[in-house]
Amino acid sequence: MAAYKLVIDTNVYSALLAGDKKVQKTIEQASLVLVPPIVIAELLVWFQLGKKEKQNLQLLSEFLEQPTVEQPPITMTTAKQFAQIFTHLKTIGKPIPINDVWIAACAKEHNAELLTLDKHFQLIPDLLI
Repeated sequence: MAAYKLVIDTNVYSALLAGDKKVQKTIEQASLVLVPPIVIAELLVWFQLGKKEKQNLQLLSEFLEQPTVEQPPITMTTAKQFAQIFTHLKTIGKPIPINDVWIAACAKEHNAELLTLDKHFQLIPDLLI
């Protein structure tokens, strides 16, 4: 299989921690794994609301320190992608959670596949899923 870039959704990171072998294999096959700041923010909220915040923060730090994992910034290009996606979804009357619009914008900006467990991303044209 050829190397490829992958953006992971929050639920994919959770599945990875839960031991999902399919998710683990997919992530291991990627040449680059991008973790958008929105995903990190969602995870931090879950950690703060949970009972293992310190342990979860440590696991996230270890994951983010892997050589194939990067945290891309939100740029003007990301914002333009966000605006296009948001406008399309509003026009067709099919909104999705706003954080997911940002995650999709990151994937489109970096021409990366999005690994997610959410089907609503299929509403976004030209998004590699």
